[in-house]
Parts: sequence; structure tokens; C-alpha cells
Amino acid sequence: MFGWTLSEAAPRMARHGGRAALIAAVAVLTTTAASVATQAQGAGSTVWAGSYTVEQAERGKVGYATNCASCHGPAMTGGDSAPPLVGGVFLNNWNGTTTGDLFSRIHDTMPASDPGSLGGKTVSDIEAFIFQTNGFPAGPTPLPTDPQLMTATKILGTRPAG
Repeated sequence: MFGWTLSEAAPRMARHGGRAALIAAVAVLTTTAASVATQAQGAGSTVWAGSYTVEQAERGKVGYATNCASCHGPAMTGGDSAPPLVGGVFLNNWNGTTTGDLFSRIHDTMPASDPGSLGGKTVSDIEAFIFQTNGFPAGPTPLPTDPQLMTATKILGTRPAG
């Protein structure tokens, strides 16, 4: 892309700006590669394309309050034994995974007091509420209730370009 490889860039950067310039170059290359990969996936395959409905998220709000808030907190900010489900930590933890991965984690391990007890519809609704709370847009089609149907939709912490 720039006419030289990353291994060739290191000596050049050392001569012309040192470590900070090398770190900046790696960050630019990484961001560019991630952006190209995201665009290749297509807009319909990320949560930014609207992977849940508003009605589903409203049901999920009730399901979350009943099954999740006691550990993850009413504002999804986490607790002593539960991670946050909103914000940077959540988005970093789940970035690049699929909606099916999150569905399976919720379905198989939650609630902590009775893992695996939530039905598919309840899990999808709670996942929709998590996405809504994290600022992902709603769309016309609800999240499926089967994780096998959710393997193509990626969770991305930032909106893809374009």
C-alpha cells in the first residue's frame, strides 16, 4: 500500500520520529485493515444495520429487569461479580464476535442463579435491549431465537465507514 513493508518501516521510523511514529503507523495500518474487512462483510451483517426491533428491545427491558439487573445493575454498568453490559468494556469484549455468540453466552450461563433456564425468545429480547442500550439502531426484523441463525451478524464496537 505504501511501497514498503512494516519490517522496512521500523528502521525508517526510528530515523525519523522514533517509537511514537512507529506506533502511529501500526495503528493506521491496523485501522485500515479492519475497515477494509468490515466493508467486505457488507452492511447487513453487523449490528449497525439494525438487527433487532424496538418491540423486541422493550420486551427485553422487562426481561433484563427480572433476570439480569440484580447482578449487572439496573443501568447495565456491572456489579461485584458481573461485568458491564454497556459501554467500552462490553464493546471491547464482544467486538468482532457474532450476535449468536452473545446469545449462546446469555442462554447457556445466565442467570447465574439458574444457568440455561431462559428461553430463546427471552434471551433474544434481552440481547436486543443490550444492543439498544449500547446505541445500536433498531431495524425491521427481530433477532432470531436460535443462535445458529445469528452467525453472520457481527457485533462491532464502532460503526463501519460508508
